[in-house]
Amino acid sequence: MENNVFTGQYKSRKRKDIFFKVLVLIPSGIVVALLVLIMAQVVVNGAKALNLDFFFQQQKPFGEVGGGIVQAIVGTFMVLAIAIVIALPFALLSSLYLYEHNGSRRANGLLNVVNTLQGIPSIVIGVVIYSWVVVPQKTFSAFAGGIALSILMLPLMISMIKESLDMVPPSYLEAALALGVPRWRAIVEIILPAAASGILEATGLGIARAAGETAPLIFTAFGNPFLSLNFKGPVSALPLVIYEYIKSPYDDWHRKAWGAALLLVLFVLALNLFIGSRKKR
Repeated sequence: MENNVFTGQYKSRKRKDIFFKVLVLIPSGIVVALLVLIMAQVVVNGAKALNLDFFFQQQKPFGEVGGGIVQAIVGTFMVLAIAIVIALPFALLSSLYLYEHNGSRRANGLLNVVNTLQGIPSIVIGVVIYSWVVVPQKTFSAFAGGIALSILMLPLMISMIKESLDMVPPSYLEAALALGVPRWRAIVEIILPAAASGILEATGLGIARAAGETAPLIFTAFGNPFLSLNFKGPVSALPLVIYEYIKSPYDDWHRKAWGAALLLVLFVLALNLFIGSRKKR
């Protein structure tokens, strides 16, 4: 009799286990399928535009076939370089403050600010930077675009770096302080190196977060059909090219928009793979 009871309970739990596995696998499979479909369409359409001219030539005049998007590729790196130079020091210092004053009123206030900043729409940030930087300078610029993207990167980077610092065993800091090492030096030479992989991951994901943003760049970098290395002037970027080309009436520009989308996806994918490989080391 007892064996029958145990057998019945085992079968019931087995059925429940299978049910919940299926319940989890179905939405997971849908998400993976959506990613595969999106990637497939981007690769199929984008690969048609890839050639040497696409990478090394500037935009042709309206209506002409040919040319490339070198101005957007270079402009993307310019804007992202400015963004990371601005965002990384602020993210590190803010994370260290939260780490050092964990639980205090000011730290909790800073956390609320970070969470609120994360929820602000990117187009609002673009409009604000337009009024703060573009209007006083009387010109669109890569610098203004970098500032806008750095604000978008900050909340994610601060949260991730703070988590990385919290994961460092407290005994590391306690041992250093017990040996008479100044607190600031212990943090700089022990805590930060121990959290280096998390800081690298936060930086990479911050770049990936900002790389595909279009709305802030419309109001700041604005776009430029010519190759420009002037940080104080308007520049193009891959998201701007996608936005402008895909709504044009020219089939050649549509192909280039898909090509730019493919480059953007490959850049983000390569960034994530690089971060993953560094974390395993």
